[in-house]
Amino acid sequence: MEEAGDEPLFCERAAGIDIGKQLVSVTIRVPSDTRKGGRAQETREFGTTRRQLLEMADWLACWGVTRAGMESTSDYWKPVFFLLEKAGFDCLLYQSSKVKALPGRPKTDRLDSAWLARVTEQGSLAGSFVPPEDIRRLRTHTRYRRRLTQARTAEKARCEKLLEDAHLKLSSVISDIHGVSGRAMLEAVIAGERNPKVLAGLARGTMRRKLGLLEEALDCSFFTPLSRPC
Repeated sequence: MEEAGDEPLFCERAAGIDIGKQLVSVTIRVPSDTRKGGRAQETREFGTTRRQLLEMADWLACWGVTRAGMESTSDYWKPVFFLLEKAGFDCLLYQSSKVKALPGRPKTDRLDSAWLARVTEQGSLAGSFVPPEDIRRLRTHTRYRRRLTQARTAEKARCEKLLEDAHLKLSSVISDIHGVSGRAMLEAVIAGERNPKVLAGLARGTMRRKLGLLEEALDCSFFTPLSRPC
């Protein structure tokens, strides 16, 4: 049997941060002053306001912490991560699914931060990619635009469903009922117009070639106040 030495640490001065909505629990792990090769740790709690997060960053800097690891909890991790990143710390963001897959995770937040500190110092879990600030800002706008587009698409589908409920077969004749001609007809129906000839006469451009089909599609015989579109 041969003596086996301890595995070298990935980071000698590391911190683990368990993030909540109002409080963050922070544990630092640094070399021990009393035992050679030993480790010392301390845990503190801070609020999530900017002033308190700056106090946390100062505390970490006082102990010479160079790397901080945290779990991607909802959006609560962002102020902590971005502030520490701006203060010059090397930050690691762990995916929740990967963190939960590691054995030995404790139940309480205070112990959780100590466990994250050990994970960070040992380098046993890879951090997620967090893009630089300019890319993050751009991604915020593109994601918001995608959500708006999805909401608009859902409302268009709802409008077509209401037309089908009212037995107005407009989408069978016009491929895009939200184009110029379709919107003019829909606005007229909403305003109370029920005459198929009048409604079909609102067609524009090439749609006027389909006046006969439009009149049949816009027959309002089945229309009721409850099936008023859009």
